[in-house]
Amino acid sequence: MWRSGAKRGQRCFFRDRTMAFCAPVPPPRASPAACEGQSDMTDMTRRTALTALTVAATAAAGLPAAIAAAQPPRRSWPERFVWGTATAAHQIEGNNVGSDYWLLEHLPGTNFKEPSGDACDSWNRWREDVAMLRELGVTTYRFSIEWARIEPEPGAWSLATLDQYRRQCAALREAGILPIVTFHHFTSPRWIAAQGGWENPDTADRFARYAERAARAIGDLIGAACTLNEPNAQVTSYVMRGSQPFAGEAAIIAAARRALGSDRFGSYFMGDSFKVRDVCLAAHARGRAAIKSVMPQLKVGMTLALQDLVPTPGGEALHKRIFDNARALFYAAAAKDDFLGVQPYMRYRIGPAGYLRAPDGVPLNASGAEASPDVISAVLKEAWRHARVPLFVTENGIETEDEALRERHLAETLDHLHTTIAGGIPVLGYIHWSLMDNFEWRSGYGPRFGLYAVDRTTFARRAKPAAARYAALVAAARPVRIEGLL
Repeated sequence: MWRSGAKRGQRCFFRDRTMAFCAPVPPPRASPAACEGQSDMTDMTRRTALTALTVAATAAAGLPAAIAAAQPPRRSWPERFVWGTATAAHQIEGNNVGSDYWLLEHLPGTNFKEPSGDACDSWNRWREDVAMLRELGVTTYRFSIEWARIEPEPGAWSLATLDQYRRQCAALREAGILPIVTFHHFTSPRWIAAQGGWENPDTADRFARYAERAARAIGDLIGAACTLNEPNAQVTSYVMRGSQPFAGEAAIIAAARRALGSDRFGSYFMGDSFKVRDVCLAAHARGRAAIKSVMPQLKVGMTLALQDLVPTPGGEALHKRIFDNARALFYAAAAKDDFLGVQPYMRYRIGPAGYLRAPDGVPLNASGAEASPDVISAVLKEAWRHARVPLFVTENGIETEDEALRERHLAETLDHLHTTIAGGIPVLGYIHWSLMDNFEWRSGYGPRFGLYAVDRTTFARRAKPAAARYAALVAAARPVRIEGLL
């Protein structure tokens, strides 16, 4: 996901740790009621008060009662359409000490706001997470397995880790929930980073070896596999920045090399973006083949970061460079897969020098980027036009602390999704990001995407109003439990 930071008079947007662009901070929008002197209570105050009442009602009555009270209209969805939520290992498990990101979080001068630490403690509390999924009534759960835990040293496999992931998959199956497993969600073992990371062509074969070993351990229990998460994200940011490294990258890489005692350091979001892109494409192809060698019938694809990019006059050339370098090659690769995971969040208008400020009157997320619900339709249409394989919304949501906005965004997004499917675009399912508030990379625990809140001290999970809304929408769709994707 994209994050924001601040500079004087500007807001700067990042893809994980990578600064993409800066834009002027828009002036505050006055409430019409306040302008007209009709009320002392602004629209935002009303929304905040109503949200607080809804949160209190959800907590008091319990999620089942809130679900029953929602009563959304019933609509017809594809018979085998799946509904779910998503997380990623490093963002929720905690203490992923063998990963490159753990190293980066603890470097002197790190650009991470805070370390991941215990995260949501899901390594120990995964049964609570399964209970939350059952409470939501979803039929699938997309989560990632952690390479750094499974292969902490080259060729050394942690059987205890593989056994835990197998128990998680079995528990999901027992609950009637289809596991969709991502084999790599940004983080890699330190030893991979010390050998050049994703700039090193050998990483493609090492990833395939890991994917095969993991597939042998859990492949019979999962419903589909995603090889890599958003391998196009780094090159997208790189092209947007005019093919320049992000500020401070060289110093961070130098510090990581010193910490590892290696003359090389590479990470999924650092280094030569075009080399990383090409190694990711090779790793995806070889990883897919490795998984299929173990489980030939298992459906395999990758997921892409796909925002709705709209060129404005003068921005056509930059838009084309982004498409050619960060989308076209991935669409071509996805055409050989069983499905393509599509992950739309925002709309960006592109000018000659980069992204433009969102226009007035559109929904904004907490970073100030446009988060209109119809983004999902525009992105699905583009992906279908170029990849021509079944699509799967493997992530979608909104960064916000306004829970009324989260509910509204979710419901309206599903309205647009339903219309898009009715128009002939093949979509296998919808997965909301995320199940719970979690560690959002360099931005730490500030951004909120979850259907559940997590107490940072006790790790207690609490359903937000959007959890009841989503559960009611899923129930109204009358989902069918399935054994495998497609």
